[in-house]
Amino acid sequence: MKTKQIWANLGVQNIGSTQAFYQRLGYQLNGCPTDDLVSFFFGPDNFVIHFFKKEKLEESLAGKTIDLTQGNEVMFSLAVETKVEFDSCISEIEKAGGSILFDSNKDRNVYYDTNGFFVCVFADPDGHKFNLLYTEH
Repeated sequence: MKTKQIWANLGVQNIGSTQAFYQRLGYQLNGCPTDDLVSFFFGPDNFVIHFFKKEKLEESLAGKTIDLTQGNEVMFSLAVETKVEFDSCISEIEKAGGSILFDSNKDRNVYYDTNGFFVCVFADPDGHKFNLLYTEH
């Protein structure tokens, strides 16, 4: 099978708050938001993540319910180029209303090693978790 493009679909409670969060972080909208969907480009290859109103996404899942309180099935990793950018992103995430779940700046024993690897795990307003990564090499 040869695909033209791949993207992700995630369920959210509130399209407006999701749009505000990702725009505060500087992500570019993919098209015009609707009452049921807001979509953003991520990374240099413009990976698309669609954020559907939870009930709308449930329709496409043949009635299977989405429980946003149960966590992720997928965790996306977002890499940055510098340590300064890594630190700045953590601050931006907090200011935009995200939750920092882990920051290797504060607990290096867990994720920081001699290879200069930094990670921050954060959640958006709906609890979708992401890794923010920086490596010194």
